[in-house]
Amino acid sequence: MKIENRTFIISGGSSGLGLATAEDLLAGGAYVALLDIAAPPASLAPSARWVFVNTDVREVPQVEAAVKRVVEWTGETGARLGGVVNSAGLGRNELMVNVKGKPAGTDVWDLTMDVNVSGTFYLTRLALEHLIKVAPEDTPDGERGVIFLIASEAAFEGQPGQTAYAASKGALRSMALPMARELARHHVRVVCIAPGPFTTPLTGLLSDRVRAGLHASSVLYPRRFGTPEEFAKTVRWVLECAYVNGETVRLTGGARVPAFL
Repeated sequence: MKIENRTFIISGGSSGLGLATAEDLLAGGAYVALLDIAAPPASLAPSARWVFVNTDVREVPQVEAAVKRVVEWTGETGARLGGVVNSAGLGRNELMVNVKGKPAGTDVWDLTMDVNVSGTFYLTRLALEHLIKVAPEDTPDGERGVIFLIASEAAFEGQPGQTAYAASKGALRSMALPMARELARHHVRVVCIAPGPFTTPLTGLLSDRVRAGLHASSVLYPRRFGTPEEFAKTVRWVLECAYVNGETVRLTGGARVPAFL
């Protein structure tokens, strides 16, 4: 799919992987709508080709208003909708039974599922109402757009304390194929990306010991965290390669996370 003069909705677009994706798409001539609870940084150059909509993806009325605003914006710019990158997400660790023998609470579970799974579902379903109606590309495939679900290597190899996080990312991984099968008749692709350890605000919360352990014990080559720019390049590759559909693409440097660090 050509990205020039297409509009992409990016949740969690004000930082980390979402921001890097926005910057890459803008460099390719796309329009981007950043949905986030925080405004984008001053480092994002002012442009008529991006718009920020303050949005908490857990709140359906806010997501509805955001999608409505983006659709109106596409009418103003003439850059029809091209897809959604669901990069809003969070990770909270909590043991099922703590060192004092007390069971996990429900707050971490509920928050993780609300943001990572329900937030992705809310935004995707509302955007699809409009995406399936855009004019198809003037190509043999007649593509309309791409939905990105952002999982994690935890969907395959979760660590102790990651039960909620791994469950949420496993859910996103499981959503990709049935959604792709359903949307094929609309010429909309669905692809899940499962990053390994990346340099983001989320991994910045990890201790030095855990970061060093991830480098030494899991990443084959190169022995470092991935960069947001490498994630953005993967999004661009998926967009431009129409035969990628219904898959989960692991972006890990060959990492396979051990049971314990």
